[in-house]
Amino acid sequence: MSQVTIIDVSPRDGLQTETELVSTEDKVKLIHKLTEAGLGKVEVSSFVHPKRVPQMADAEEVLKQVSQNEKLQAIVLIPNQKGFMRASHFQGLELNWAASATETFSDKNLGMTMDRNFEIFNDVIKEAKSKGIKICFSIAVSFGCPYEGKVKEEKVLKLVEKAVQAGADRIGIADTIGIATPDEVDSLFRKVLDMAGETEVSFHIHDTRGLGIANAYSAYLAGVRIFETAVSGIGGCPFAPGSAGNLATEDLVYLFERMGIDTGINVTKLFEAADFAASLTSKMPLGRIRHLDRERTVKEMIK
Repeated sequence: MSQVTIIDVSPRDGLQTETELVSTEDKVKLIHKLTEAGLGKVEVSSFVHPKRVPQMADAEEVLKQVSQNEKLQAIVLIPNQKGFMRASHFQGLELNWAASATETFSDKNLGMTMDRNFEIFNDVIKEAKSKGIKICFSIAVSFGCPYEGKVKEEKVLKLVEKAVQAGADRIGIADTIGIATPDEVDSLFRKVLDMAGETEVSFHIHDTRGLGIANAYSAYLAGVRIFETAVSGIGGCPFAPGSAGNLATEDLVYLFERMGIDTGINVTKLFEAADFAASLTSKMPLGRIRHLDRERTVKEMIK
């Protein structure tokens, strides 16, 4: 049976745009529900400036409270060297380095040029390697940018090549505004996977235009085996106008399990995590499967 890895990003990407602060206790509860469902890798928070993303101001406290969860491989997003220094105080973390495929989004999201971002990444990855910390080089707006429009494959591939040469442990390709189509996903990922070689490659999926599940399947056919989603389809980027939530984890699990592709996830507990995540957000969740008849849906998935 084929296998995939799903990284749930709901505690970070799913909650970061919420204007009303979600309590640390509720974030920790969500993380525990995710790991109980079998999601071992969870992006739990980000080390960004609290004035930029107030919802993530409690990153240290969240990490302290989940540190005893033996089922969890915690991942945190870092946008700069200061973020790395904050993260390096914690043991066993994986880091997700924020980069961008366009200059305008790099400026809006990170406050620096693409070249400066990579210069800092080069310094950070050397420190990370010396401390035994794994780091993913995640490329935002890989298919389209809210400010510059369609992104050429060459721009993304140039970043991929540099990140692989620098020693990134994983390359993340993000459809930040949910603009990709399955043919574009297939074309880009076949090139990225070829260039990455032995380096892992993941797909961060937003479902803004309802094509998230089709894009995920296209990426799978191209060879991708690691996917980033959020339970209940919550989330969005505060610096990407028009972006909507992530592809719902439960929708992707439904697709794979029905196809005989193992996700390692307990479907019933996943629904519980999705319900709880939805209760923490003020927006209409994008997930579809959790609204169906639970008993029948579970039977379909474990058939």
